[in-house]
Amino acid sequence: MVGTVPPVSTVTTVPFPRRPLEASDQVRRWYENELGWPTVPGKPGSPVRLRVGPCFDVLDVPLEAGRAGLRHLAPDSPVAVQGDRMRLLLAAGSADEVPGVLDWLEWGSLPLGLAAIGEGGAMDAPRPPEPGAPSDVVRQVPVPRGTDAWCPPVGRRDALQGAAVWLRPPVPGREVEASLPTLSALGGGGDAPDLVRLLDTVATQCHRSRLRACAQPPARR
Repeated sequence: MVGTVPPVSTVTTVPFPRRPLEASDQVRRWYENELGWPTVPGKPGSPVRLRVGPCFDVLDVPLEAGRAGLRHLAPDSPVAVQGDRMRLLLAAGSADEVPGVLDWLEWGSLPLGLAAIGEGGAMDAPRPPEPGAPSDVVRQVPVPRGTDAWCPPVGRRDALQGAAVWLRPPVPGREVEASLPTLSALGGGGDAPDLVRLLDTVATQCHRSRLRACAQPPARR
């Protein structure tokens, strides 16, 4: 019995074009794939949030206090800004140490306006640096002398709209976690910044700002 040769199909199946990734999807992939930082699950197109705890903790302070604390950080310690707050990334687990350190430094009983965010918390994910942007400190608009005003990084309109932006962005391929302030750096002789000195500086600046605010005369009606 002679078999029948099946007809050759001349129809070519063309795959559907891939839907371009949403901006938030691209941001999420950058953090998860390039840095290995977990993000908070969200709907497609929703703002990306970073999980705090697995890779880093966060010290959330007023801008003026954050600027004072920058000198205690390593050049590659990531720092973010959102509105009038600065977020200094700390070594994972450091948020639990902050209250005790502040008590030891005799700042614990004062309202300082800072917050430590640890395991279970989250922070808004700043947009990744633009391709070709410097990997060190992002340039800033000069601030006039005698003012406490902060100007957002050059070319980043996100900052003007209240979105989180990187002041010192993390760099893929580097050991970011090794550059974060930690309590174990006190007297340890390592390269990580000392959490105690950082907290003492930002707490002092927070207290000074509060005293200045209390000393200002009330506004006339």
